[in-house]
This record gives sequence, structure tokens and C-alpha cells, in this order.
Amino acid sequence: MAEASGRPLPLLTEDNAFFWTSGADGRLRIQECGACAELIHPPQVVCRYCHGRTLGARVVSGFATLIGFTVNHRFQVPGLRAPYVVAQVAIEEDPRVRLTTNVVGCDPADLVLGMRMEVVFEADADVWLPLFRPVADQPGPVALPDDEIEPHRFGEHVRPMLGPDKFEDKVAITGIGMSDIGRRLMVSPLALTIQACERAVADAGLTMADIDGLSTYPGAGNVGGFGEGGVTALEAALGLRPTWYNGGFETFGPGGSVIAAMLAVAGGLARHVLCFRTVWEATYNELLRAGKISVGGGRTTSWMTPFGATSAAHTLAQNAQRHFHRYGTTKEALGWIALNQRANAALNPTAVYRDPLTMEQYLEARPVTIPFGLYDCDVPCDGSVAVLVSAHETARDLASRPVRVDAVGTQILERIEWDQSTLTHEPQVLGQAAHLWSRTSLRPGDVDVAELYDGFTFNCLSWIEALGFCGIGEAGDFLAGGKNIARDGVLPLNTHGGQLSHGRTHGMGLLHEAVSQLRGEAGARQVPGARVAVTSSGGLTPSGVLLLTSEV
Repeated sequence: MAEASGRPLPLLTEDNAFFWTSGADGRLRIQECGACAELIHPPQVVCRYCHGRTLGARVVSGFATLIGFTVNHRFQVPGLRAPYVVAQVAIEEDPRVRLTTNVVGCDPADLVLGMRMEVVFEADADVWLPLFRPVADQPGPVALPDDEIEPHRFGEHVRPMLGPDKFEDKVAITGIGMSDIGRRLMVSPLALTIQACERAVADAGLTMADIDGLSTYPGAGNVGGFGEGGVTALEAALGLRPTWYNGGFETFGPGGSVIAAMLAVAGGLARHVLCFRTVWEATYNELLRAGKISVGGGRTTSWMTPFGATSAAHTLAQNAQRHFHRYGTTKEALGWIALNQRANAALNPTAVYRDPLTMEQYLEARPVTIPFGLYDCDVPCDGSVAVLVSAHETARDLASRPVRVDAVGTQILERIEWDQSTLTHEPQVLGQAAHLWSRTSLRPGDVDVAELYDGFTFNCLSWIEALGFCGIGEAGDFLAGGKNIARDGVLPLNTHGGQLSHGRTHGMGLLHEAVSQLRGEAGARQVPGARVAVTSSGGLTPSGVLLLTSEV
């Protein structure tokens, strides 16, 4: 047994031990279905292709194609000293099988997508980690593998509506509220939740006694600074008696809690559902550094963490780099998104960062994980956002101008595992966008304002293309100069500053801004005559997108 390096190591199970110990004899093994002979990764208990259950392991050549890489500078992982290369390779026997790995044995500056790679194993305690290096006799880069569904054909795979009636027509958004937003507020996350919820309920002209539903994402559980205790904590604090509630990770991003609430109201389970999203990441990290909070150790069940791929940034950086490779997109295209968000934040007194940002500052910012730099990443903050979903028949009697949900988009058409999903775009935007447009007669040209998820700049670029504001691969031209996405442009984008400058409120802040714009309540940043808004949450994870219209 080799001495442990200190890096995160995988938890060995009956299902995966063959993979993590395969390198003991220097050979790479991938799970194989005995019925149809297809290769499957990560290992499963059933074949995803024929649903057979006779599963074994096949020795493969160990050769692969480099389909993505990023040089990590920012994130520190025990046993891996930055900078290091996180990569994705597609094995030669079946390019649908991808491995997250580290590239070794070369200068990162020499890496090119499409290079031929070979496996080398690194023994670490009781596992053999499959790392990859370029083959000595390099044949020249090959084309990247095709996705199962081409980007422009996602609409062909959307399930049609069962009939003309839509659950969206039975609901309205009747109240919005936002807590104080800031860096390291050092207050209880539940206090932020209550502040936002009270403001949303008051905005609708209701009282807490009127609330008969609660919905949140990600809910209770070990979520660090990304939650406040879920529905349980809020109910316990306020003494509510909901007829329906919802909370959990596996939904369509934070917007999933709102869509779930809409379904509950449309189905008659509740009349007024309070949806909320709270983050206290900045304070959480401060307490962690001070030793006032501890996190457990132990081995990981992730297929990516052993290679230092600990953040969504590592996956999205590789998606961005592939976009650069395929379509000629430049880093400046991402920069125009960051600059636009900062310009809008300057007009928003609640934004965390409001100082001017230039393209020179953007390009010279310290690297995080290539091609992302500091200003490509959203701003960790403390804050809570609440949205009230009500039965449509109650909306006109409430205090604030209601906003109608014209359509939602939720369909998943790609694999959910981050490193097994699309190679031509960011995962989990194309299917959801195609689904949205199948549920409405409105078209992209009807949209007056877009509040699109921007956890990273590339998230936002992906949504712009997926929703049809420009063609796939054309965002570089669409974003050039920033005029199209300015408040007076053809697609006013993230008008409150987005998550890149306003703060990381995980998509709920975007919905709050969309409602504010449609009500005409956005102050100095108001887009004149805004009547239709689109807003998304998530991206990379299963995502949700909503098309909103001002109530008439």
C-alpha cells in the first residue's frame, strides 16, 4: 500500500472498487454491460442503454482524447499544490465515457484540445488514481466528439403539452422581499430569511396567517453557507401551519422551489406559498477560518474531487474553453458580461460591488481557474430573497401589482453528471430553454429584459444562446462592445448587477429583479416599458427558466 498523499481519496464500494484499484496492474478498466456490451461510467447497478443487470468490467486501452482542461490557480486541495491541471478525457473505445483527471508530464501551455492522451497511474494509499499525459508520438489534434443531441435540435426532443390548459395560468407572483445584502454580515442566516419573508408578505399586503405553503432550495441538511435550515427552521421560528411544503436539492435550481409552489397552488393545495432562498456563505467562511465551525473529513463519493475538481468553476471553465475552441469566442466576450453587470450595479444601492470596472481591469485580474479570473465569478455574500406565489383569483385583491408566469422550462435532455454531459455547450440550459418556448406563443424577440443566471460569466453567455437571443456559437459577436446587453440595448441584461456584482443569491435575486422591472419599480435602473421578462436559475445543475409578463 502506497503512502497517502493527503489529497481527497475516493470511498471504495462494492460497485466502484474495480475502477479505483484497477491500476494495480497498470490497466484501465471501465464497467461493461454483459447484455449489450456498452461501456458505462460512472458505474451503475443497471445498464443505462438496455437496462440489463449483468455488469462486469472491461480492460480498455488506456488511450483517450483530451476534451477539456483548466489550470487551477485559486482553489487549494490537500495533496495538490496549485497550479494544477484539471481535465476531462474521452476514452478511445467510446467517447461517451469521460473521466475527470489530472494531466501530468507536460507544460500546461502545450495542451491542446483534441490531443491523444495515455493513462498513467498514481498509487495513493489503497487506490490507483488514473492520471493522463500526452502520448509521445502526437498525431495531431482530432475533432472533439459529437453530443448525442446537436445544439440546434433540442426542440425536437421536447415533450409536447398534453393540452391547451397550463398550470401557469392559475398562479401569479404577488410579493417579493429581500433582506439586507452584504459581505460578512455576521448575523444568523435564519434572521435574514425571516427579514426577506416578512418583506415579501408585507409587499403583497398579507400577514403570516395567510401563508399556507412554504418552499425552498436546497432545504435543510449539511449545505454549509448555502442554506439556513430549510422549511423546518422557518416554520419553527414563525409558528406557521402550512398545508403544503417543499424543500430539497434535486429540483430545477433555486427557481425549482418557485415552480413547485406554482404547481401546489394550481393543484389547490395552497393559496399563498412563500418561497425563499438564503445564503450566508461569506459569514460561514469567516467562521470556518476562525475555527468556530468545523467540517467532517473522510473519503469522498465524488468522481471529480480526488483530482482537485472541487468547484463548479472547474467544470464550467472547461465548457467555456470548448466554446472558445469550437466557435472562436474570446475572453473579451465574457468580459462584456462582467462589465455590464458592474455598470448596472452602480445604480443599485443594495449591490455589493458598485465601483466602475474596465476591460483592462477585467483581463488583468488574478486567475481563478483558466479561463476564469476574479471578475468571472459571482460574489459570495450574505442575504435572503423571498417570493410569494398566489392563486390567480386572489392576486387582484392584493396590495402590489401581480406578475403573471407565462411559461416555465424544466425538461432535462442531457446527462446530469457534470463531466458526462454536453461538450458543445454548458449543461442544462438547452433543454430547459427549448421546453420554455414550447409552452408559449411569445418568442425571444418579445422579451424586454433578461435576468439570466450568472454564477460565472459563461453561465450567462450560455443562457443567451440557449434562449435564442443569438445563434449557438454567436454570442461572441452578440456581446461585442456590450451595447446589445446594456439597459438601452436589444436585450437589457441582469439589470440589478447580477450575481457578479450584486451578490450570489443563487438565482432568486434575478427573479426579484425581473418582478421589480415588470412592476416598473426598479428606480434608476428601470427599463422603460418592460412588459416581458425571462429569468433563469441554475446552469450546470438541473435548471429552471421562467417567462414572466406584467399583469393586464
